[in-house]
Amino acid sequence: MPWNKQDYPDSFKNLDEPVKDKAIEIANALVRDGYEDDRAIPIAMDQAREYVHGDGDDDGGRTVYEVREDGDEWVLRKKGNDRAILREDTKDDLLEKAKPRVNDQNGVLKIYKGDGELEDTLYEG
Repeated sequence: MPWNKQDYPDSFKNLDEPVKDKAIEIANALVRDGYEDDRAIPIAMDQAREYVHGDGDDDGGRTVYEVREDGDEWVLRKKGNDRAILREDTKDDLLEKAKPRVNDQNGVLKIYKGDGELEDTLYEG
């Protein structure tokens, strides 16, 4: 069943309108070409973001979240904000909670080592 602007996958709900419209178009084309829904949806989201926001180093206007060590704890914050969104005793515990939250918000997650060096970036699209 093809998707449209009123009936689309739940994972598209937080996309901005131009990206959502393009993702619907791409996902429908992928399904017509024989892709399974669970594979077509993430491919369509990535390609739609790239199409609408370009291929540059910026984050396409998406919110950037950071996982950093803060004293004896690890914290999740929005980039440039001092207020912690989540706090956990270990990095692994924090990442377990932070990853789904950032993904649901259609954000980019930058994970830092204890020494402040960037370790990984997730959900860049």
